[in-house]
Amino acid sequence: MAIVHEPHPAFQQRTPTMHFRFCSTTLSITASALLLTACTTSPRARTEGPGAPTAAASAQISAADEQVTNAERAFAQTLANRDMKAFLAYLSPDAIFFSGSNVEHGPAEIAEVWAPFFSGPHAPFSWHPDHVEVTPDGHLAISTGPILQEDKVVGRFNSVWRLEEGNTWRILFDKGEAVCGAPDRHVSRSPGPD
Repeated sequence: MAIVHEPHPAFQQRTPTMHFRFCSTTLSITASALLLTACTTSPRARTEGPGAPTAAASAQISAADEQVTNAERAFAQTLANRDMKAFLAYLSPDAIFFSGSNVEHGPAEIAEVWAPFFSGPHAPFSWHPDHVEVTPDGHLAISTGPILQEDKVVGRFNSVWRLEEGNTWRILFDKGEAVCGAPDRHVSRSPGPD
């Protein structure tokens, strides 16, 4: 005896609107799952394989990785030291910082938004790099890592560095973001309205 399952009458005639809602819902669920996965994983280290740099290029990239890591640490130390002038020295003249829904262009605008973080005796938050990637030509890099407030991770920063005149790494782009499961209070390296 064969059992024949008849679809519900609502699904027998599929209208374009119903198809759109189904696809939209599926897309939303898939996007949410991908975002959750992205929030819970950290970057993987480089692997060997086709397209991997030569030994000499790898040595140059490793040296640049170390330079950017050290630059990011020193940049973070400027906030701990309450030294706005040193902070600004790490910014490219072309720097763009994303602050919530606002965007600051250039050191002057960035300084205006960041000045409150340099007032007071103690830094309101800190950060450090936990991953750096450098382009094969050694002229651009991204550093990323946790943003901490009272020793709790409340966000993640992403800074794009560019090797500029004088063989100096400077920040070209910067954006902080909340981490999944962080407390409701949102602090990012690039402050913005709540």
